Amino acid sequence: MEKFFHLKENGTTVSTEVMAGLTTFFAMSYIIVVNPQILSQTGMPWGGVFLATIIAAIIGTLVMGLFANVPYAQAPGMGLNAFFTYTVCFGLGFTWQETLAMVFLCGLINILITVTKIRKMIIKAIPEPLQQAIGGGIGLFVAYVGLLNVGFITFTPKDTKAAGQGLATAATPGMATLNNPTLWLFLIGLLLAIVFTILKVKGGLLLTIVITALIGIPMGLTTMSNSVSLGETFSQLPQTFGALFTGQGFGSLFSDPAKLPLVLVTIFAFSMSDTFDTLGTFIGTGRRTGIFSQQDEESLENGHGFSSKMDKALFADSIATSIGAICGTSNTTTYVESSAGIAAGGRTGLTSVVVACCFALSAFFAPVISAVPSAATAGVLVIVGCLMAASLKEVKWDDITEAIPAFFAAVFMALSYSISYGIAGGFITYCIVKVCKKKANEVHPIVWIVSALFILDFICMAIL
Repeated sequence: MEKFFHLKENGTTVSTEVMAGLTTFFAMSYIIVVNPQILSQTGMPWGGVFLATIIAAIIGTLVMGLFANVPYAQAPGMGLNAFFTYTVCFGLGFTWQETLAMVFLCGLINILITVTKIRKMIIKAIPEPLQQAIGGGIGLFVAYVGLLNVGFITFTPKDTKAAGQGLATAATPGMATLNNPTLWLFLIGLLLAIVFTILKVKGGLLLTIVITALIGIPMGLTTMSNSVSLGETFSQLPQTFGALFTGQGFGSLFSDPAKLPLVLVTIFAFSMSDTFDTLGTFIGTGRRTGIFSQQDEESLENGHGFSSKMDKALFADSIATSIGAICGTSNTTTYVESSAGIAAGGRTGLTSVVVACCFALSAFFAPVISAVPSAATAGVLVIVGCLMAASLKEVKWDDITEAIPAFFAAVFMALSYSISYGIAGGFITYCIVKVCKKKANEVHPIVWIVSALFILDFICMAIL
């Protein structure tokens, strides 16, 4: 164990890694239930997506742990599954089989840009202030996710017509009225997370989740109501596994030449979101904790193949999307909830292996795992976000040329509910600031290119 994962070298122990793995799993386990709920709306069988979600998470996370030796977990990404269902299938009219084919191609593109080290070049091109802002922004994003998961933040429509149309601009944000059990349980969990973190209780974040879930039993929030038959799920898996290679998948996707531009734009949108969600997570958590050191990244300049943790981690993330598509799920990506396990002390791939084992067991203990309410994990996410926001102190806020891009990267990440869009805001405003200061030559060419691609992505989405 020590020889394979280099625990002492990374300043950790087996017990710490196990605790971190359990913490990460429970922080992200909601995806087991949520992903099938979203994708099944396209006509995909619920049980098939349920198992595909677990299989993709196991394979992606194991590769991350055993190949890259870093404490990150993978699973079908939230946001990307919504894009899959509501935009591509419902909005653009593609079938779920065709959409899986596009996700598969997105994975191949990500493998290509990883092998050619384009992903790595993008990371090195990001200015230090923006890297710190991305890290802090992910902290705000994680905390915001925790608050939204339990409805602590509400959006009240100004009028019935606007509400019926689903117009976000016609809603007033605010704090929810503390008059329901979910919010009470969330506040209990938040209090426990604060106390355990301040007192530096070992495994405090996981302990918070367990205690809060137990308290939720008499409150009627921790229940077995989401029980699902294991036999039924296995019987439905063949309907999604390999569906992209059938005539309804690739055979249909490229049958109409007139739709080719739309197909390419959609694949591009999938790839942009997937790539920058992952880069943002790695930069935001890896740098501050030392998982990806500066020396580790610099060693790539003269190295060949996969010579560092960063290269291996990016490769592991890349292959996960294509594997997930074959199984029957949307883009598999590195989860920002991994930060919960990292905050609990996870530093090596052993944390990821523990997460993968938990996902494997969850196939058989789905009723128990799904019984853990979001209120039991939301408080942990808020505190983890608070810890990660510390990166913002490295930004020179009294220097407006640093403050503007950093602000857009960090704050927009949370408000737009997207790591990718936060990075886009930071990149684009960074270029604008440098042009205004007549220092455009200081902007790395890759930053210019990526900014242009983001703008193109926004234009394409507006047109579609």
